[in-house]
Parts: sequence; C-alpha cells; structure tokens
Amino acid sequence: MIELGRMNTLEVVREEERGYYLEAGTDGEILLPRGEAPEGLVMGDPLPVFIYRDSADRLIATTRKPKAMVGDFALLEVTQVTSHGAFLNWGLVKDLMLPFGEQKKKVSHGVRLVVRVYVDEETRRIAATARLGRYLGKTGRSYFANEEVALMVVDRTELGYRVVVENEDWGLVYHNQIFQTLDIGQCLKGYVSQTRDDGKLDIILQKPGPEKAMNLGEKILNILEQNNGFSDLGDKADPSAILAAYNVSKKTYKRALSQLYKERKITFEDGGVRLLK
Repeated sequence: MIELGRMNTLEVVREEERGYYLEAGTDGEILLPRGEAPEGLVMGDPLPVFIYRDSADRLIATTRKPKAMVGDFALLEVTQVTSHGAFLNWGLVKDLMLPFGEQKKKVSHGVRLVVRVYVDEETRRIAATARLGRYLGKTGRSYFANEEVALMVVDRTELGYRVVVENEDWGLVYHNQIFQTLDIGQCLKGYVSQTRDDGKLDIILQKPGPEKAMNLGEKILNILEQNNGFSDLGDKADPSAILAAYNVSKKTYKRALSQLYKERKITFEDGGVRLLK
C-alpha cells in the first residue's frame, strides 16, 4: 500500500504512450506521466516518487518533491481563491486546496501563510489547513530546560512570536527575548525556557547559560584580533550597536566581557575594549 502525500519507492512495470505505470500493490498501478519521468527509465527500475491525486481524483505519481508533504508544516502562497476555497502553490502542477472551513480568516491572492498538509479522511484528498492547533500538543512529549529544539515561526502576537516546536507543540518567543529579525515561515533552532501549565512552551533563541557567554566571548576575541586588538564596543556601548554587531542583548554582551576580563584576555579602555596579549 502506498503512502498518499508522501514519497514512495515503486517499480516500473509497463510503458504506454501516456507514460510509465508503477506497481503499487493493493492500490494497483499508478501512472507516472511521460513528462515526469527521468531519461533512461527501464522496466523493473525502482523509482522514488510522490503520490497525490490529479484533477479527476485519480492517484498519480511525480518525481517532483513538493514544498510540503502530508504531516508537514510549511509557508505557502495563495495562487487563487474560488467558490470552493483557496489554492496554494506547493510546487506541483496541481495546486493544494485550502478549504474555507480550514481557514482561520479569509485569505486572498498572494497571501503567504503557514499551513499543515493532511489527508481528508472522508474524501481521501490531500488538503491544507491553517487550523494548526488540532495537530499540536497531542503527544504529551516532555522537554527539559535549555533543550535545543527545531522551530518554525507561525505568526506574530502582542506577546511575541508563536512557533511550532519539533513539529509537535506550540511555543512562544516573547518580544523582549528577541534580538534578531524573525519572518513568518522561518525555520531555526531555539531552546526551551519552561513548560507552562497549559503544556505550551516558552522559547528563547539564544543559547542559555555559561556556554552561551563562552561562545560569544570567542566571537568578541575574533573581532578584536581582526581590528588590531581594539573595539569601541565597551561595556557602556549603545544596545543597538551591540545588537547589530553580535545579535545579542547588552546584558548578555556585558556578561561575556566580564568573563573575558576575569580570564585576563581583555582590558577596558576609554571608549572601548583592548585585547591583552
């Protein structure tokens, strides 16, 4: 049995004018259109293909890999809105449908939003939903403090940016904990600050604790070496200048300077920091 909306490795069993047919077990044979087939394809070849449904609801194969598969979260763009719903560009000939009932708010042409790809249980069609909450926080997974996690930025709120954590849970990065530009749909690493009573996670983007300061300290030393041993970014430097240079808060920067000073690697001078030989 094939996995609808996922990559499957199937064997080429016959060729016709329209293309090649792949053996799919209890799902019969699935057409790989000739324009989708790689050159030199021969009978018996195993071929990795993505399986979806064409406009007539027939199973069809493609060697193209879409921008998102079933179970994935992705930032996709609306290509058109019809009486049936919106359609999203996911990198295949046939666009992905976002039904009206799966929209949190009305969308329009050109809008980009984070959705999850799923298979409708009744129609067995692949579709998208913007109602992400029904797929998050269901596993009961536990996280430990400072654990590194994979994130996808979903949207901006009054408190901060909501993120999907490890494709499984909701997280929030508070505005006062953000020292870099974030974009909707962006994927990045973060760290678990705490798990709240509602099961959602507070997330920070900078590595916590002494290890973070140590890594920043190495960056500071490298900058000093590249600039003849001196930097005008001392412990009284403007926070915006520190953010632009090191992508961290002034508090974090001063902590790293203090550690370097204790290790006798730097000294403070009027207007900046000097590297000690």
